[in-house]
Amino acid sequence: MAALNTHVFGSGPAVLAIHGLTGHGRRWAALAQHLPGVRLVAPDLIGHGRSPWRPPWSIEHQVRALSAVIDDHIPADEQPVVVVGHSFGGALALHLANRRPDAVKGLVLLDPAQGLDPEFALEVATDSLDNWDYADADAARSAKRAEGWAAVPDPLMEAELAEHLVPRPRGRVGWRVSAPAAAASWSEMARPAVLPPPGTPTHVVVADQVQPPFVRPAFLDACASERGAEVTVHHADCGHMVPFLEPGLSATLIRSLL
Repeated sequence: MAALNTHVFGSGPAVLAIHGLTGHGRRWAALAQHLPGVRLVAPDLIGHGRSPWRPPWSIEHQVRALSAVIDDHIPADEQPVVVVGHSFGGALALHLANRRPDAVKGLVLLDPAQGLDPEFALEVATDSLDNWDYADADAARSAKRAEGWAAVPDPLMEAELAEHLVPRPRGRVGWRVSAPAAAASWSEMARPAVLPPPGTPTHVVVADQVQPPFVRPAFLDACASERGAEVTVHHADCGHMVPFLEPGLSATLIRSLL
């Protein structure tokens, strides 16, 4: 298994940061500015950014690669660590915590996406493949604004374009992501949701402007009934890009678990 391309921001206690579907690890640079004295270890997932794109792209293979990132980038005497995950990264954080309870001491899940309705997952995956690339950077920017980035500050949008937009065939442009991996990941997010391991303090942030919600009511109900006070739910009046739109809240929750 090839190693994931991994970005590191800051210095201090380590936090593993897992981006969402079609994202990349460098996105966490913005949140790192709100976490002085903390070291964010932020890999590109398989099929994303500058990590290998070769399949398999299953949750299990992503988690195996993330587990290796912990062992390769975080000394044993600094483990267990806090893990923060956004969207699909939140689902992966939950699976990672269940696979490696020895290495994960707390979870911050920012609008985690799991247990999705299969028909919804099929619809979004199909639409994304039908509209995978763009005529130019302006078209890519407009598409991002329409897909949940409407309130993301302009400097962060321009950083995304500079880092993540690459040439595509026939003079078009697209994101530095494998289209087959992205489509397969929507299927993975339609798998049944999993809970944090017992005894793992967990913060779940629900982005209330997202409809239909990525954080399914059944997951929240199961957390309340089976994990009780170990899971704290926070509601944010924002869209899906919680790390960009609520960096203060995200940073505060991470610090609370360090």
